[in-house]
Amino acid sequence: MTFTRHHSVWPKELPKTMTLPDTSVFTNLEISALRYPDHTAVIYYDAPMRYRQLLAEVEAMAGYLQAQGVEKGDRVLLYMQNSPQYVVSYYAILRADAVVIPVNPMNRAAELEHYIADTGSRVCLAGQELAGFILPMLDSTDLEQVVVASYNTYINKDTDLDLPAEVAAPAWSKDVPGVVSWEQALAGNHKPAEHTAGPDDLAVIPYSSGTTGAPKGCMHTHHSVMATAVHRAFWNLSTANTVQLATLPFFHVTGMTGSMNSPIFSGSTTIIMTRWDRTTAARLIERYRITGWTNIVTMAVDFLSNPEIGQYDLSSLNTIGGGGAAMPEAVAAKLKTMTGLDYIEGYGLSETMAATHINPSKHPKPQCLGIPVFDVDSRIIDVETLEEKGPGEVGEIVSNGPQVTQGYWNRPAETEAAFVDIDGKRFFRTGDLAYYDEEGYFFMVDRVKRMINASGFKVWPSEVEGLMYRHPAIHEVCVISSPHPKRGETVKACIVLTPEADASQADIVSWCKEQMAAYKVPEIIEFVDELPKSPTGKLMWRALQEEEWKTKG
Repeated sequence: MTFTRHHSVWPKELPKTMTLPDTSVFTNLEISALRYPDHTAVIYYDAPMRYRQLLAEVEAMAGYLQAQGVEKGDRVLLYMQNSPQYVVSYYAILRADAVVIPVNPMNRAAELEHYIADTGSRVCLAGQELAGFILPMLDSTDLEQVVVASYNTYINKDTDLDLPAEVAAPAWSKDVPGVVSWEQALAGNHKPAEHTAGPDDLAVIPYSSGTTGAPKGCMHTHHSVMATAVHRAFWNLSTANTVQLATLPFFHVTGMTGSMNSPIFSGSTTIIMTRWDRTTAARLIERYRITGWTNIVTMAVDFLSNPEIGQYDLSSLNTIGGGGAAMPEAVAAKLKTMTGLDYIEGYGLSETMAATHINPSKHPKPQCLGIPVFDVDSRIIDVETLEEKGPGEVGEIVSNGPQVTQGYWNRPAETEAAFVDIDGKRFFRTGDLAYYDEEGYFFMVDRVKRMINASGFKVWPSEVEGLMYRHPAIHEVCVISSPHPKRGETVKACIVLTPEADASQADIVSWCKEQMAAYKVPEIIEFVDELPKSPTGKLMWRALQEEEWKTKG
């Protein structure tokens, strides 16, 4: 038995099942370069790179990696920000039959040591602004070589766009043992051996922070990476003439899939930004007639809050969407008024190489995860008994599909605990609480471990946040628990007010009492200048939560 409740709202122009290519992810680039050699693959601060050139550089870098002893199945660290070099590095590692280890650019010594030790990586491709963090690893770990890329060498020197500091910085010129520049590596013009990786070979191991302990590597084969690249292209009806804005980091599966792998599969053009800047994004949309933009809600909120946004021609956009959090109704309404577009929300994890659920473009529902995409079977189960739930009943999302991870790298016990068998199929346990409605749309409730238990009342922070976003004075809000002598824990809201707001803590609490059940109302209100966010823009509720209990617990 498979979940099919959503078939009544399935896009009529799409099949419900998708036959995936039986090839490696690298071959997507090879095929697009064969079909569209002179078509623009990427544009980086006004500098174009054609598919022919992209493939040539990938081949040269793959040859270099193999010349350094990288063999099939070896893991190679990729530690840089969005840039043409990131795309070349990613596909070069795959071309060399090796495995990409995408590293968060915000990671530092302890995290880098963990990645190197956990994966046995001996080579790292790094951005020059990150070299100072990775180079010490040459002396203290088994890392043997670092290739340093300077973003500056790939920009158009005549660009009038505002450049982030790391892009404007002069190119790397230091002479350090164990380190070669990007240009030196390419100049060797090494020819790689025959490409032998297939769909069942490992391709990428993104790391998931999880809720406790060290990050865990999610093992993805070429088949699972291929799945979301192909699914996204068809869901969005992408062609070679699609122009995608890449603002989400490529190290994260949503940016990796939506703004790199899927466009390359389609032979599309990607406009790359190294750092988020709302004005630069608006100028790029207007300048290059960008048609699609995958982002996260906090990025879209910032983009639309630009007081000068009305000056830009955004009429080329035909798809805009993402996830990371529920889109506030007021912001979605502003987007609709400005562009005529609905914000298309989706849902996925590092363990599923991005989306397992997306809203149908013609029938989206607000603040909704969407419906299961091609060949995905999702259910809602009881967290304790594993009993399957019906419509409207809250439980844990479990998913079976071609994009689901094989498991966690070197973590057999955690891999076993992450899966459950239902109807003879292996389902991944997401750790997310949700429910689905009569039409098969899924709605997030919260993380299993994020629930606040106030005197026995269950409070879901994301629900309270969604209600609070309706207050006109609230720009951003994060709800956490705070220790309480009688209730055990109580509800606290950390709030960033809008610039023009004139609201007191008492005003917010009074308003909340009119909008929600008394036990959900934040007992504590704290106004802050900003909320901590991850590199992908997600609110880091866990950091606030831990600090709250450390100082008051």
